[in-house]
Amino acid sequence: MQNLPDEALAQVAAYFQALSEPTRLRILNMLRQHERSVGELAQLCGFSSANVSRHLSLLTQHGLVRRESRGNSAYYSIADDSVYALCDLVCGTLARQFERQMQAGTAFVAPVAPPPEAG
Repeated sequence: MQNLPDEALAQVAAYFQALSEPTRLRILNMLRQHERSVGELAQLCGFSSANVSRHLSLLTQHGLVRRESRGNSAYYSIADDSVYALCDLVCGTLARQFERQMQAGTAFVAPVAPPPEAG
């Protein structure tokens, strides 16, 4: 991230924002093995096709998935496999933090809310 102009940093932030929604992470996970149609993904996620389509549209905008039309159906697949390396890195870090918390006996402790800002 060093020496990136503000415009590039904004794109990086938008990329991470696309990954910040649990449903989109589930979709990416479902596409890990093979391509799937919107209907398949909707059924697996338990959401409407319209809802899944909105998530897929955002993932497509950020270059994470690609869309291929076949007849009346659209199939989605991963466009950038490096997203899995990134997610695996984050998941590994979180697993290690959780393990340390378990060892310290602090797992499942509710996070403390920050104090309200003075206005």
